[in-house]
Amino acid sequence: MSNDKAFWDRIARKYAADPIADEATYQHKLEKTRECFTPDSRVLEFGCGTGSTALLHAPFVKEIIATDLSDGMIEIALERAAEAGVDNVRFQAVDVADLAEPNESFDVVLGLNVLHLLPNRREVMTQSYDLLKPGGSFITSTACLGDGMWFLALIKPIMRLFRGWPDFQIFREARLIDEMRQAGFDIAYSHRPAKAPTVFVIARKPSL
Repeated sequence: MSNDKAFWDRIARKYAADPIADEATYQHKLEKTRECFTPDSRVLEFGCGTGSTALLHAPFVKEIIATDLSDGMIEIALERAAEAGVDNVRFQAVDVADLAEPNESFDVVLGLNVLHLLPNRREVMTQSYDLLKPGGSFITSTACLGDGMWFLALIKPIMRLFRGWPDFQIFREARLIDEMRQAGFDIAYSHRPAKAPTVFVIARKPSL
């Protein structure tokens, strides 16, 4: 993971400057996510990057804990929060596996554009389930590269060796959904734009 951290630290400023590729889809995800919020919601976002999504959601919830492995990403997130005057988002440079939060302490957990980067994503799904209160929502946006981009498996070793890319996992949407169900979640909503590799999923922890 140290090599991956170095990669994200190195590209943090460029990443922050890149425009959103599909603004309409991004707005749709924001709207669907906010349907899961209340003004009293406590939210966790792991893999928050430079914090842009957490800051957009901040007015709709009580508190957001937003974490990322990269110190460089969190540095930019803190700058953005200060510029926007947002004080209910707490940014932390920490691996989600090392997060010190008690079980059943969040109403919503967000893992956006990150699960395909985690070799331990099944453990992270289980951790997310445990961190959620009964009836809480686990919301993901995940690149399912096995659907239409399987050829990346052939060139992944070269990408990792010569271009310093972070690790990434190649799997299909069906596998992702199955793993969420195995973690205990019910699938409430899924959306995948035509010809796009990324699926947006809202999963729920059953109520007591």
